[in-house]
Amino acid sequence: MNGEYRGRGFGRGRFQSWKRGRGGGNVSGKWRERERRPDLSKAPGLPPSEQTTQSLLLQSTLDHFIPYKGWKLYFSEVYSDSSPFIEKIQAFENFFTRRIDLYDKDEIERKGSILVDFKELIRDEEIAKLIPTIATELRDTPEKTLACMGLAIHQVLTKDLERHAAELQAQEGLSRNGETMVNVPHIHARVYNYEPWTQLKNVRANYYGKYIALRGTVVRVSNIKPLCTKMAFLCAACGGIQSFSLPDGKFNLPTKCPVPACRGKSFTALRSSPLTVTMDWQSIKAFTTEAGDEGLRSAVRFTTDAQKIQSRIPRTIECELVHDLVDSCVPGDTVTITGVVKVSNAEEGSRNKNDKCMFLLYIEANSVSNSKGQKTKASEVGCKHGMLMEFSLKDFYAIQEIQSEENLFKLIVNSLCPVIFGHELVKAGLALALFGGSQKYADDKNRIPIRGDPHVLVVGDPGLGKSQMLQAACSVAPRGVYVCGNTTTTSGLTVTLSKDSSSGDFALEAGALVLGDQGICGIDEFDKMGNQHQALLEAMEQQSISLAKAGVVCSLPARTSIIAAANPVGGHYNKAKTVSENLKMGSALLSRFDLVFILLDTPNEDHDHLLSEHVIAIRAGKHRAVSSATVTRMHSQDSNTSILEVVSDKPLSERLKVVPGETIDPIPHQLLRKYIGYARQYVYPRLSAEAAQILQGFYLELRKQSQRLNSSPITTRQLESLIRLTEARARLELREEATKEDAEDIVEIMKYSMLGTYSDEFGNLDFERSQHGSGMSNRSTAKRFISALNNIAERTYNNLFQFHQLRQIAKELNIQVADFEHFIGSLNDQGYLLKKGPKVYQLQTM
Repeated sequence: MNGEYRGRGFGRGRFQSWKRGRGGGNVSGKWRERERRPDLSKAPGLPPSEQTTQSLLLQSTLDHFIPYKGWKLYFSEVYSDSSPFIEKIQAFENFFTRRIDLYDKDEIERKGSILVDFKELIRDEEIAKLIPTIATELRDTPEKTLACMGLAIHQVLTKDLERHAAELQAQEGLSRNGETMVNVPHIHARVYNYEPWTQLKNVRANYYGKYIALRGTVVRVSNIKPLCTKMAFLCAACGGIQSFSLPDGKFNLPTKCPVPACRGKSFTALRSSPLTVTMDWQSIKAFTTEAGDEGLRSAVRFTTDAQKIQSRIPRTIECELVHDLVDSCVPGDTVTITGVVKVSNAEEGSRNKNDKCMFLLYIEANSVSNSKGQKTKASEVGCKHGMLMEFSLKDFYAIQEIQSEENLFKLIVNSLCPVIFGHELVKAGLALALFGGSQKYADDKNRIPIRGDPHVLVVGDPGLGKSQMLQAACSVAPRGVYVCGNTTTTSGLTVTLSKDSSSGDFALEAGALVLGDQGICGIDEFDKMGNQHQALLEAMEQQSISLAKAGVVCSLPARTSIIAAANPVGGHYNKAKTVSENLKMGSALLSRFDLVFILLDTPNEDHDHLLSEHVIAIRAGKHRAVSSATVTRMHSQDSNTSILEVVSDKPLSERLKVVPGETIDPIPHQLLRKYIGYARQYVYPRLSAEAAQILQGFYLELRKQSQRLNSSPITTRQLESLIRLTEARARLELREEATKEDAEDIVEIMKYSMLGTYSDEFGNLDFERSQHGSGMSNRSTAKRFISALNNIAERTYNNLFQFHQLRQIAKELNIQVADFEHFIGSLNDQGYLLKKGPKVYQLQTM
């Protein structure tokens, strides 16, 4: 360290002149008072502003007496050679010097922060030798340890810049007498990859001041505000200026003027002074359910139900971001936050109004790693978007093993929810929704993208396992949100605008669809949602949620696949009515679903026999015999090949079925989640010419069939659905091109879906049922009835009808319907009639 003094050329006279000319600097403690005394006596004629400027110019010379130029920026203590931090700073300095070529120095200076990998730090042999307790020290005294790191990188950069300046001077042939002034800003060391993670439910009082890492989802982000850390104060009596630090952003005045002749007690804050330091500040709210971590699941498996429920209660914590961390996340992002646990006073107006000793814990963030936000490289390529998952080498081997299976579609469909027997095509539809198609842009990236996420609706009788299939799909998805329709509000689905009690600002809180961005949102009990269906219209087609409330007008992304399960009104599905009448739901919403599956509980002796055997086997535990994945697959390969070779023209539903006696070893959920994440992240399939031809042929055939009758249920949406699902089918096998076979499989799934929606109670296809099986089961009858009502309304100038009048008109027109009340009810649902009171209906003019 003494080498730092050499060649500086500082004599005693220079030191004396520095002492005489010292002004109001930023040196803390009694030292500041002692050194400032000569200031006013030696230069009494100078106005305060000039005194400050002069002192600022002269103050920088103090740096040369400390080997660390930026010491004052990081430590409030006076520098001494015996300081316990010197050893640490030197160790960190060596660490950064060895890695200096890996860092972008200009970027570090511009952002004022450097990223340090914690794992790299503890693996480093030299650090381990010099600071053996580095992990403990960072956990228990984070602020000092981070300050040592910051000062070390500050010193490394200063030396580097001085060397460059010297080289430049030598090149230019300038004299080397003058000192080079090098100013490096304050640099924050941001530690990432910190372990172990702390669960939010464990963050209690004993964590105060500790360094922790936790993972959660951001639900609220406040506005960015300036926060003052140091304020310059002007003494009203003598006009002296002093800089006073405000710890944790709490404003307090200095007690007395440091000038001995003055000792004034009244001060004015100077906000525009160069000694006032402000920084950007933002607060975010993160929440974690903590049931999502695999580690927790295994730990919870043997605990009681009460403990299980307790660990799943979502907990929230406030985090404060400063400097370059602001704006690093938006609502809906999954982030890992590392930082120091601090306390703040409880908010005013709470229960403990007079109890000022009640505190709230919050985290002062040191680093934020966003698993979704860093998509810049991917988004530049075009339509590539997806959650950034991390894969280990084991994961890659497992993904390769899964992909090499020759009957992969069957394996994945049967792994999705092995507890539910049958319903292969429904599971196939859900699997395709999990993988999803590619999002496209019409011609350039600035245009509105064409949706790539398929939506699936499962309607059917109770007790067929719809909810279980839905929950299985949400748990397997890399990002899945599961909500239940009867306990959900419109703002809970989309976006809530809440008022921050402390600052009075409005902040956005993300709902289920925004939290499920680039993932899956499963909505159970879809029919019991009341008036919330309108909230989904925009999210399902435009894939964004726009909001205009309280002066906030914005649009949030909601690129979510919606999987919904619904029970028909009246318990059981009535084949005589359409899907729309069974669900009491508008056709605008139903037409946005790519696949609509109708599950009927029809007794069938063979099927019931197999189903009962399956249920009993699962309850008895026979089915769950643990067997090695490779062993079973080796046995089953021959049987798979022979089945495919012998019967190639088998329908898809038969090909996906597990033959009695055949063993399928389902892929574990954690592994399937990794596989889906990998496919969504790296595979972007395109349609081949043959596949496009098959889809086009099927679409034109459908249009031709519907053209003959007086309705057109098939629109371009169906063609887009076919393309999306075909891409998903190719992505499921990690292929870059969708083949003819993929298209044929999708056509079969689509036929199955349409057969359910268009067939009437006698099993005949009735294309008069409008698009996607919405509309009415007896359209022509309804048209005749409404036109008759229109004529009467025009004649009598009265568009209100009593129920008995409607019945009378129907009798005169000879309209035969099985249930007249239901007929009028469906007209009401479709918007032809409006119920104005008991048994009173108003005709909506056509």
